[in-house]
Amino acid sequence: MMASFFASLKNKGLYFSGILVCTVAALSGEAGAQATAPMQGLPLLFDAREHLPLPDLSAYPRLRFLTTTDFPPFNFTDQNGRLTGFHIDLVREICAVLSIEDRCQIQAVPFGELETALGTGQGDAVIAGVAVTAAKREQFQFSRPYLLLPARFVVTKSALKTGQGVPAPGWRVGVVAATAHEAMAKAWFPDMQRQAFETPEALLEAMKTGKIDAGFADALRLSFWVSGAGSGACCALAPGAYLSERFLGEGLAVMVRRQDTTLAAAFDHALAELAGSGRLEEIYLRYFPLGLF
Repeated sequence: MMASFFASLKNKGLYFSGILVCTVAALSGEAGAQATAPMQGLPLLFDAREHLPLPDLSAYPRLRFLTTTDFPPFNFTDQNGRLTGFHIDLVREICAVLSIEDRCQIQAVPFGELETALGTGQGDAVIAGVAVTAAKREQFQFSRPYLLLPARFVVTKSALKTGQGVPAPGWRVGVVAATAHEAMAKAWFPDMQRQAFETPEALLEAMKTGKIDAGFADALRLSFWVSGAGSGACCALAPGAYLSERFLGEGLAVMVRRQDTTLAAAFDHALAELAGSGRLEEIYLRYFPLGLF
């Protein structure tokens, strides 16, 4: 699933509502970057001064959201077999803002069938971490992003004691070969001493055993690893998050059929309301207590 999300990637450093979320080098080349100070909450994705009107949804007797069961903590089945997760709670909040709770339905289908199910009318919207790509935009429409998935450095606690910046000169920094994060590390940190690993598991094991000083990968995987038993409390996330459309895509968004402009506008309205009220951040912290940023 995450491989699908990062499959097609574009380029641009991101600023939101005048607040610098990630300091990057000049957009022309992205030769290097610096991360911001750590933040527990979400960066601002909607400008509070922008008015996004609520369109009329009376033409929709029901609104069917399609998702999957195998993308934790976004959407998964709990021990009682109930569909739950960040996306499920977000759908409920979207429907509440749109005042259509009694018309909202959520259905899980295999990830590979999401586009076909949406295109053939088996559902009205997909909320499951589908990558936003130029090819998909020719067939579907997307809401504005509601969550970005940044890259982060994870550092061994022994290396952190040096008090040097990240990445420190001479550190051995692991990346997973042939991934967006390896390409990003090469472009932004050309002088960094990199060591490529075949799999994320191999990278994390090298961190745990001290074979490398740091790793550069997606914040989602790293945040759960450092806080879980699998890390053996060896490591910690370094301060700061790194964002780039070129390497990490546009973020998570709701996908609808190309002609459903009314639905896309309605979702933008609802997401802006949830961001402004703090409800979006409440849901985020419920499933990402350590924080991705």
